[in-house]
Amino acid sequence: MAQTEAERKATAKKAAATRKRNTEKAKSQNAGQKAAATRQGNQAASNAKDAKSAGKLALGGLASAAGSVASAAKWAGKSVASRARVGKRR
Repeated sequence: MAQTEAERKATAKKAAATRKRNTEKAKSQNAGQKAAATRQGNQAASNAKDAKSAGKLALGGLASAAGSVASAAKWAGKSVASRARVGKRR
């Protein structure tokens, strides 16, 4: 069963189109994987930055809370001393 030249050309055209489609598909898939990797890397960096900020805020909050406690103790001490003096004046 011999093929005519036209049939061979048509088959070659089909094969070339399939190869081109497969090449484009592979490129697109590669690009998609690279894009996903970039997006995931950027997300990880963003999450790390957020965690660092939250850590700083937490530390700042602790420092602020410690400062508030110290200030409260200071004023409580002044209050006790003032009350003691008031008692002595009578």
